[in-house]
Order: sequence, then structure tokens, then C-alpha cells
Amino acid sequence: MTTDSPGTTSQDFGHREATWAGTHVFGASRIHNPHTVEEAQRLVADTPRIRALGTRHSFNDVADSRGELVSLVGVEPDIVIDESPQGTTVSVSGGTTYGVLAAELERRGLALHNMGSLPHISVAGAISTATHGSGNRNGNLATAVRALEVIGADGELSSVKAGDPDFAGSVVALGLLGVTARVTLAVEPSFHVRQDIYADLPWDTVLDSFDEVSGCGYSVSLFTNWLGDSVQRMWLKTRLDGGQPGDLPDELFGGRREVVSQRSPAGEFLDNTTRQGGIPGPWSERLPHFRFDATPSNGDEIQTEYLIARADAAEALEALRPLGPLIEPALLITELRTVAADSLWLSTAYQRDSLCIHFTWKNLPEEVAATIPLVEAALERFAPRPHWGKVFTLDGSLARSRYDRLDEFAGLVARCDPAGKFGNDYSSLVLGS
Repeated sequence: MTTDSPGTTSQDFGHREATWAGTHVFGASRIHNPHTVEEAQRLVADTPRIRALGTRHSFNDVADSRGELVSLVGVEPDIVIDESPQGTTVSVSGGTTYGVLAAELERRGLALHNMGSLPHISVAGAISTATHGSGNRNGNLATAVRALEVIGADGELSSVKAGDPDFAGSVVALGLLGVTARVTLAVEPSFHVRQDIYADLPWDTVLDSFDEVSGCGYSVSLFTNWLGDSVQRMWLKTRLDGGQPGDLPDELFGGRREVVSQRSPAGEFLDNTTRQGGIPGPWSERLPHFRFDATPSNGDEIQTEYLIARADAAEALEALRPLGPLIEPALLITELRTVAADSLWLSTAYQRDSLCIHFTWKNLPEEVAATIPLVEAALERFAPRPHWGKVFTLDGSLARSRYDRLDEFAGLVARCDPAGKFGNDYSSLVLGS
């Protein structure tokens, strides 16, 4: 461990540094951990090749660098609320986790419109990869962004805000425009949510009424292992908006309501989920699947995810179901969620309401590597967009073909970073360079 400047530590990668679940070992030579934005600016200005690293919750090399890495996780959150005629916003350091931000917003009587299943992820990392929560009418986390402050290749701070010409290309940017130092997000008054579990929904009912099933709550998740005639669980999150919780039916879409809380969908012995059983609680403690004070999901896993048009949901799921016996041996669980369309150029939900088909795999690299191409082949005719931060095998040209504004994004990258300081092997796949 070395010290570059007061308050900044840098760690040489003399040992194997990896992502959260160990699915990618970083090739970068060093990681810097500044405690102020000013320190980060100096590092970026003085380093020929550098990229931002968040909480390491990606599963591929999207956050790696051909040179060095800089993490703003150690920078103070500095959470600032602004009330204006245009609406209430919060600004926060980009390295802050959603768990920290959500707790402070709730304390102040405010809320975000959506949360990912893990509150452990950083704000800047999540929005830069179009990470999402759930809900037919809810946009992904990046759709709450109203402004960004970014450290550019010269170390200077620049700002972009909603309405600016480059805004729609700057939010989901995969770290290629610089290091996001600060993010401004739209917020709203706090609300309560109840979370209920329904078991064994018949596949026929789910497929015949998919929009009704996925839209029966503020956020809906379906969990399946692809075997049998039923979807194993539906997690239904109901927004209460100040009202009383009321009664939910004992049966919904053929599934029965369970009053006993479930363990993690990725492991029956893991006690890490947010409160279930219909007990109301603040949005910050119900919209995420996993508690901020616990290791999320399984923790020893590989993840892939593909977004397709929600209009194709039933047909796509029918195409995957016959693969169940081939998928299940390598699978922990599949989660099916939805997210609303948006206008962000590299968003996986760009201009289409989407179904998110998420696979949490066992940490069996060879078996998973053999299974993923089968999934991608079954989904190919539905033009799947892989989650930017998860494992996929679609070649670069095929992945690029899913994004109508990619040439404009490449032009934006060329203007902001002509020397390729923030580029990496992953960006070569995205930009075809």
C-alpha cells in the first residue's frame, strides 16, 4: 500500500483482485482510493490510462482498465437536497451506495422512484450500466438522473444536465466519458410498501396474462427454475401511499399467498432478504430484495441478464422453457422482472418497455459457459440486450446492433476522450474499435 497524496491510498495489484463474486480478476495495475474529488481530479489528470471502479458488483470486465483504477467509494456522500419549481432533487457523491442514500432520504421524508435488488451498489456504477429495479411503469435507476458532474480526461470537472444536447448519451456511459464525481437525482415524498409472496403460479396463467401479472403491483418479480408447470414464487411489492395495507387475496393468478417469509431465492439457507409477509415498511426497506446489512443474493455466483421487449414476453419465455432440463443443473434461480422504456442512448430499455430475464448461476464456470449460448440462441429472434455489467457471449457487432444511437455515443466519446484514457478491452467490444 502506498500513499500518493494526503488522504489518498493506492494499492498495487500484487495479488488477485476480483469483482464481488470473483467472476473477473482485474488486469489493472493499481487501484487508487482518494477521499476527495480534488484528489481524484489530480489522479485522473496525471494518469495516462485510468477508469472508475465502484463497488465491484459487475460480473465482467466493464470496470477494468488497461492502466489503473480509481474508486470514489471513500469520498463523503455529501447528500444535498434542493427544492425548486422544477421538482425536488438530491445530489450525492457518485461512489455512495444506494443503501446509504436511501436511508438518509427516508430520514428526511423523501424517496427514490425505484431501487435495485441490491442496495449495496454505488449510484454512479448503477446508472452507468443501466441497472434497474422493477415495475411495468418504473424506469431504471438511470431515469432518475437530472445532472452529472464528471472528471474528464484533463482532470477538470464538467457538468451535464437534463435538457442538454449530450445528456441522453452521458448518463448510461459505461465509464467511457470520465469518472462520475457527483450525481443529481429526482426524488419524491416518502412512501410505504408491503411485500407479499405467492407460490406456484401456473405457467399457462403467467404466459396468457403476462402484462396483468407483471403489473399487479408497484414492483413484481417472478422466480423460476424452468422446471415443471408452475413459476415457483411471485414477489409482489405494493405501494401504499399513506393508505392502510388492506387485505390481499389468498390466491392470485393461481398462486397461493404465503404468510411465512421466504429465505433468499438464491439459497434457502440464506437469511438476507427484506421484510415480507405483507408487513408495511418504508420504500427503502422493501423495494430492494436484500438487506443492506447482509451479503446479498448467494454471494458465490455468476450472473447473466437479457432485456427484450415486454410485448414479446410470452413468446420468449415459451422459447426458453424447453431448455429447463439443460439450464437447471447450473442454475441457482431465474428472476423475471419488467422495466419501463426510456430515452437514454445506451440504456438496455431504450425506447421499449422491457422484460428482464435474469439468471443467477452457480459458480460453475464451465457449465455456465456451455449453457449461456443456448439461452442466447433461444432469445436471438427477440433482439436481446445483455445487461452491460453481467456475463454474455454475444459478439460485439451483434450487441452493438441493438442500439440505434451507438454511432452518436461513439462520437461523444471521441470528443470527450480523444486519447482513449478511459477506454478498455470492453469498450472495444461496445464501440467496435
